[in-house]
Amino acid sequence: MEFNQVFPLVLCIFCFSSVDSRPSFFSDFQVLQKPHFRQLSEISLNPSPAPEAYPPTASSPAASSDDSAAIFDVLSYGAVGDGVTDDTLAFKMAWDDACHTDSGILFVPNHYSFMIQSTIFTGPCKNGLVFQIEGTIMPPDGPDSWPKNYSKRQWLVFYRISGMSMQGGGLIDGRGEKWWNLPCKPHKGVNGTTILGPCDSPVAIRFFVSSNLTVQGLRVRNSPQFHFRFDNCHDVNVYSLYIKSPSLSPNTDGIHIENSSDVRIHNSIVYNGDDCVSIGAGCHNVDIRNITCGPSHGISIGSLGKQNTKACVSNITVTDSLIKHSDNGVRIKTWQGGFGSVSKVTFNNIVMDTVRNPIIIDQYYCESKACKNQTSAVYVSDILYTNIKGTYDVRSPPMKLACSDSVPCTNLTISEVELYPAQGQKILDPYCWNAYGALESLTIPPVFCLLEGYPDPDSLPVNDVVDQC
Repeated sequence: MEFNQVFPLVLCIFCFSSVDSRPSFFSDFQVLQKPHFRQLSEISLNPSPAPEAYPPTASSPAASSDDSAAIFDVLSYGAVGDGVTDDTLAFKMAWDDACHTDSGILFVPNHYSFMIQSTIFTGPCKNGLVFQIEGTIMPPDGPDSWPKNYSKRQWLVFYRISGMSMQGGGLIDGRGEKWWNLPCKPHKGVNGTTILGPCDSPVAIRFFVSSNLTVQGLRVRNSPQFHFRFDNCHDVNVYSLYIKSPSLSPNTDGIHIENSSDVRIHNSIVYNGDDCVSIGAGCHNVDIRNITCGPSHGISIGSLGKQNTKACVSNITVTDSLIKHSDNGVRIKTWQGGFGSVSKVTFNNIVMDTVRNPIIIDQYYCESKACKNQTSAVYVSDILYTNIKGTYDVRSPPMKLACSDSVPCTNLTISEVELYPAQGQKILDPYCWNAYGALESLTIPPVFCLLEGYPDPDSLPVNDVVDQC
């Protein structure tokens, strides 16, 4: 099936004929009539309509801006667009002119495929810069084609940019397969072990120290590593993206943010081999809404605190979303030995479809079996799980709240959670360890393991955390 044929199929995941319709993955559970189960007719409908197709964008650059906008077509700068010729210089020259022009449009026309080397597009630029992608942009084909003196950790970097919009109906093709197959990748070793050797793989699109950004409407596929990464950015708007990579492609996070604030990620579809959205240290005020996620590793905060580092994350909302056929649903993961805090997080109105760990806090995160036990931990508090419903893969319990031995999780609130096994009728019990909180409603399954009230204040690093974050 062609890439562009997959998109309309995905859009129909929430297309039902009436208000009383139910997702098809609930149909196998009409037999569950034990007294503590609710009737399935009481389970909420899907949280929201599926993301619409990316907004109609211009087939010509003039249609996407006002009449006074200056247009800088990369073909006018010598780009060939045959997918083989190196068009980097043409893009750089077009960028320089568009960057220094009010309301400049760097235009990438349809029906062409442009190969670009690893490049940094540097600002500051004048207001109103638009990077309009209607054709295809791609990097060299794999590590053997990558110039030796070029960074293998990044492909297209946008540095110190303010007020830019990257948009269009085009395609960013990361050509990642040869990178995924490097012998050092986790899936290539015996029993998942890692083999020594060069392992750097490029992030496809990285915004660094930038603000007032909008990325919308694009199709992005097969990144060697993360598809998008935002570092030290402020006021970021990500809308209507379609990101797709194979489910076994390693480290292909859809959107990763780090040390960034006031970020909105809405109305997008992500199929990939790692987290659909991952939130790293230093992030606050992040709103994730109407995401169709999976197969993947779910939507994650973390991992945080690696190598005894500080991590501060707060005011995160994930709502109105679908997570399907994924290793995890909504996850908070931290390493032992870290410090700082994760607080004021809301997971609301989320449908799970055959997810292995729908709700998980893992404060013992480790990428090998050699991690040492440590007493310091990132403090997790004020986490709300509400209206989370659907099915789970029975290989794992539907809820796992594994908090630090020495620093308990506190103020975990669970309300309107109904999770049924995707196969069979046996309901697995949730797992809790040193997790304190409250149940605001009956849940399926019951969370008897959640500790009521509040732990001994002496066990909490409250004052230190406030100072650190």
